[in-house]
Amino acid sequence: MYSNGQRDDLLSRVASLYYEYDYSQQEIADMLRISRSNISRLLKEAKLKGLVEIRVKKRIPTLPSLEIQFQERFGLKRAMIADLTVAPHLSPLPSAGQLAAWYLEEILRESSVLAISWGTGVASAVQAMPSYPELRVDVVQMIGSVAAHVSNIDGPELARQLARKLGGQYYYLHAPLFVDSPDARTMFLSQQTVTDTLDRARKASVALVGVGTTAPGASSFLRAGHLSAEQVKDLLDQGAVGESSGQHFDIDGGTDFDINRRVIALDLNDVQRIPHVVAVACGQAKGASILGALRGGYINALATDVYTAEAVLEAEAQAGVPAHKPQKLLKLNRISK
Repeated sequence: MYSNGQRDDLLSRVASLYYEYDYSQQEIADMLRISRSNISRLLKEAKLKGLVEIRVKKRIPTLPSLEIQFQERFGLKRAMIADLTVAPHLSPLPSAGQLAAWYLEEILRESSVLAISWGTGVASAVQAMPSYPELRVDVVQMIGSVAAHVSNIDGPELARQLARKLGGQYYYLHAPLFVDSPDARTMFLSQQTVTDTLDRARKASVALVGVGTTAPGASSFLRAGHLSAEQVKDLLDQGAVGESSGQHFDIDGGTDFDINRRVIALDLNDVQRIPHVVAVACGQAKGASILGALRGGYINALATDVYTAEAVLEAEAQAGVPAHKPQKLLKLNRISK
């Protein structure tokens, strides 16, 4: 007869051999000279006593038909849309971040380079990414730093976190995102450390970005203190619907805004050349913003949720036919025919 302590020790030992060391119940029975049926009962008892906790990772439900629609409609390599209608307990951004992290696991290769932006969407993917130190992926900050008081979602911190998970080096862009004038931007871009980092980002095979909006009260740059409410309204009045990689664009992806001439970041024309540009963006207020990024060809993979995806399609219906077709999407359409 076992004492309580001895019984628990036996239960822990059996559970450890079965769950941690992958021995079969028959192998454990032979080792401990106990019948196989007793091993089964001991495993059940270990779970009942709380000595074993089993966690099943459930894949986030998605909408394949809507994902295919987005891929075909916007020339995307991958659309990942969390179906929150059947899983209302899930939060949109963490779900989209997890979907993006799974996609990154698929496309990252050993010793590749990943360029990273900033924001809550990017942070959600970084947090969801498991550790793969054997990949030795270098992570490069592709836009200037935003602000000290949002350091947990700023480029330098996210680059450091992700590089540590992926076993690579991280490279900071030693410059602010916004400067006071185009001349100041030119001065920063003449610095060797800045140009070296941007050159490294241009060679990336993967970029992880967010999509911001100029919708009233929803601008990330407004919350970060880089833009005032009046400046955001002025951008909106000029036709800017959103931004990605620190640069604003209109509903068709056009980027002719004065503010973009004061931004230190990898140019969107260079972003377009990166093979995999993965955007994580949620929020119905971002419908037009995501549409502008899609029409501009600034992203080619999107992780979002069903409600945001519906907002994108609604924005497209309201916007009508784009004023100009981005060259990148024209090429994609020709290839698919």
